[in-house]
Amino acid sequence: MDSVRMTAARAAGLIRSGDLKSAEYLDAFLKAISDREREVGAFLTIDRAAAMRAAEETDRSASAGKARGRLCGVPVAVKDNICTAGMRTTCGSRILENFIPFYDAHVVKRIREEGGIVLGKTNMDEFAMGSSTENSALGVTRNPRDLSRVPGGSSGGSAAAVAAGMAPLALGSETGGSVRQPASLCGVVGLKPTYGRVSRYGLVAFASSLDQIGPLAACVEDAALLLGVTAGRDSKDSTSSEEEVPDYAASLDDPICGLRLGVPREYLGECLKGDGRDSFDRAVGLFRDMGAEIVDVSLPHTRYVISTYCIIATAEASSNLARYDGMRYGLRTGEDDLEDLVSSSRTDGFGPEVKRRIILGTFVLGSGYYDAFYLKARKARTLIREDFSKAFGESRLDAMLTPASPVPAFRFGEKAGNPLEMYLCDVFTAAVNLAGNCAISVPSFPAPASPPLPLGLQIIGDAFREQVILRIARAFEKAMEAKS
Repeated sequence: MDSVRMTAARAAGLIRSGDLKSAEYLDAFLKAISDREREVGAFLTIDRAAAMRAAEETDRSASAGKARGRLCGVPVAVKDNICTAGMRTTCGSRILENFIPFYDAHVVKRIREEGGIVLGKTNMDEFAMGSSTENSALGVTRNPRDLSRVPGGSSGGSAAAVAAGMAPLALGSETGGSVRQPASLCGVVGLKPTYGRVSRYGLVAFASSLDQIGPLAACVEDAALLLGVTAGRDSKDSTSSEEEVPDYAASLDDPICGLRLGVPREYLGECLKGDGRDSFDRAVGLFRDMGAEIVDVSLPHTRYVISTYCIIATAEASSNLARYDGMRYGLRTGEDDLEDLVSSSRTDGFGPEVKRRIILGTFVLGSGYYDAFYLKARKARTLIREDFSKAFGESRLDAMLTPASPVPAFRFGEKAGNPLEMYLCDVFTAAVNLAGNCAISVPSFPAPASPPLPLGLQIIGDAFREQVILRIARAFEKAMEAKS
């Protein structure tokens, strides 16, 4: 039995019944980590001993017929900006390099309650600011599909861990595409839930009105499983929704014939060409073959997405990161003089990209610039949100189809010197964060290379329609499997 290739959903069922030992299942992933972690660098922290103790406890419960939970005995990798009690949470930054939280984030608590095992913490762009994981202050993560290329970001470590077979499931976080874009580049499934679908309690804040935690997995079924575990109302997060959480697995295999799928014409312009355009066109053709109705739609304010996102995200980052002052927790350098202490701690603790975004955010919130930049960006965000509402309503869409990334994984350093070019990596994903909708990236037709480079198809749903996009993604996944 090749347990590493087994779906997490099946493994959990076998562990509950006692037909598979959780310790053996975990050990298979620990061996994969021993074999590949040195070259991939997906993890910042791995607690083998604690994970094995949890697995052995699960096996004792299974022997007594008491094993429970949808994630029974399944290891989960967690992005390193999600708090884990007793395990360091660094955000990929020197300023939090030795920070150990005393509590679990809500999503981590839910994973443990459902029998899941926290395997370790994954690498990321510092404070989730980046699209390549090159901005981590604590190490380099490489794309398991081609080690000379980036895994995407900011959840690059989580995507790489799943793609390399070092974890069956992982949690990432999104602000402008940081789950879906690395999922696309690493050839795995990544889902961004509706804003409020999953609690942000215990997620280290970047941009609070955009941030959302989402699952990464090797298949759609497992992404649905992890979403079902983590979704739902949390009294500690006032923005979490009371919307009922459906059984995401129940309708996964329902047919999609007759569904109306929109293709936004604005997404087919200059940003999409070559291999990316070919992959997307083939994916749309595959949906036509499955009996879906393809509808041309317009999202007219798409051209304002990146500028709107950059202003809102940096403004909120400037506010959220003001708490790192060298006095309460985190890195502390400098003299006893207050001004020198704060300035020195932030100068030494933050990397170049974080400093850039703090400066930009402080500028757009400044006196004389607030109305010209931040207020205007908020108005543009409303128009972008209305574009989606109008398209779903007037065109009676079940979902939209777009690319997840304009390009496959690029080589290290290729975009690092050009921040604007790096920001454009999120050109197809950031609008969903601004609108608050849900979206999923599922592996599509790869770009021709040696080895072939993954590309993801993005399926966008209306608010709280995760069940629909998971069903569409599963149909596409099965159609791709039939072609391979």
